[in-house]
Amino acid sequence: MNLAVWLERAARAEGHAPALGLGTGIARSYEGFARRAAGFAGALNRMGLSKGARIAIAAPNSPEYLECLFGIWWAGCVALPINAKLHANEVAWMLDHSGAGLLIAGSDFAGVKYAGKVIAMEECETLFAGDAAALQSCAASDLAWLFYTSGTTGRPKAAMLTHRNLAAMTYAAMVGVDPTTSRDALLHAAPLSHGSGLYSLALVLQRGLNIVAESKSFDPDEIARIIARRAGTSMFLAPTMLSRLTAAAPDFPAAHIRSFVTGGGPWHVADAVKALDRFGPRIVQIYAQGETPMTGTVLTKADMADRAHPQWAARIASVGSANGAVEVRIGKDNETLPAGEIGEVLIRGDTVMAGYWKDNRATAATLKDGWLHTGDIGSMDAYGYLTLRDRSKDLIISGGSNIYPREVEEVLLTHPGITEVSVIGRPDSEWGEVAVAYIVGQTDAATLDRFCLDRIARFKRPKDYVFVPELPKNHYGKVLKTTLRELDKPRWPGGATDILRG
Repeated sequence: MNLAVWLERAARAEGHAPALGLGTGIARSYEGFARRAAGFAGALNRMGLSKGARIAIAAPNSPEYLECLFGIWWAGCVALPINAKLHANEVAWMLDHSGAGLLIAGSDFAGVKYAGKVIAMEECETLFAGDAAALQSCAASDLAWLFYTSGTTGRPKAAMLTHRNLAAMTYAAMVGVDPTTSRDALLHAAPLSHGSGLYSLALVLQRGLNIVAESKSFDPDEIARIIARRAGTSMFLAPTMLSRLTAAAPDFPAAHIRSFVTGGGPWHVADAVKALDRFGPRIVQIYAQGETPMTGTVLTKADMADRAHPQWAARIASVGSANGAVEVRIGKDNETLPAGEIGEVLIRGDTVMAGYWKDNRATAATLKDGWLHTGDIGSMDAYGYLTLRDRSKDLIISGGSNIYPREVEEVLLTHPGITEVSVIGRPDSEWGEVAVAYIVGQTDAATLDRFCLDRIARFKRPKDYVFVPELPKNHYGKVLKTTLRELDKPRWPGGATDILRG
């Protein structure tokens, strides 16, 4: 099964229907979308890039981006979408590692050096207009997408996602996350290279409208204008982006929003409650990894909005229950742990990757007995709701006791003087490790220490509070604890103590 068949069917059945939007306007019908994707596929074939070839896209969001993506699949090739905010050296490494035969480049990467060919996105107009290729037949097990992890520790790994993986992900999204019809739209303000682009598949399958913002950036005012013009619009966005929208002007057209689907990083309870107060029952939270794209657990609109439910407080702190497409369990030493106990989150299902590209060792370590070992630490309650504690590498062991940074962060974020916080471990000669809180906000360490002592166990409270202007984040808005640990090293016993003090 080739995913591009969904586009081919839509063009045959409803070619006149709007397919791609730009801002508040329509850029392409389904007939035009399919014709240009087939033309791009024909150009790939004439370049000698046939079934299985890796084709990279490193460019800002645009309607043409989606035409290239579906054109790659139309030709039976493998898409390699790369975040356009990465450094050129990072992009070049991914191109070489994947053996990509072609890069469709935004202006920032037109001069990137690697062994394959580079074509500017602006030059693709001639490729779209060329002779069309026939839709290539693909098996469900054929690769469709190479998804490079964010690479916060060492080089990123490339999850191999098949047509079956992405089809299963799409069905799961349409049933359990954001049911979609031909009257609906999806606004892409997050990068098409990641979750937002993956969710575009559901709109094509259902013959809905994929919209790209004209600014090619995250602009709350522009988002408000687009949504005001089109009721039934959804968005996928990182928690930090949703927090920005929550703080946007009070006339934001919340009634036109079908769903805000958020995921890709920790979302603290205080921020979730603010978003619910602002937008009402229109928010869905998902938990997943690139290795099982967009599919792990889901905290539904009903879960989020039902404040009268006796378990609401616990559920709003969780990431929901297993998506219908997968099984989720908490494991330790090959055993499933009982409700309430903490262990590693394991996921199994048709959405789970085939493995890592050119990395058999990492594949063997991550895929065991059919289960994806996520490296995330969590617990599942008696009702099947998963609460994440932390990444296994973020766990702090102080004096033999476990400290889960997220638990401490949740407490600190209830203080009115704190905007953002990230808790990390610092080596300590007496305790092994101690908790340290990096704070963005207006308060002082003594106040926060008393605040924590009133709310959590003494051993869990941070032993140091470092005030900074901002927290380091990657291109998806996720706090980089690896960077914080490096910045914290001068504060280790015997080190300097004045770095980063805000």
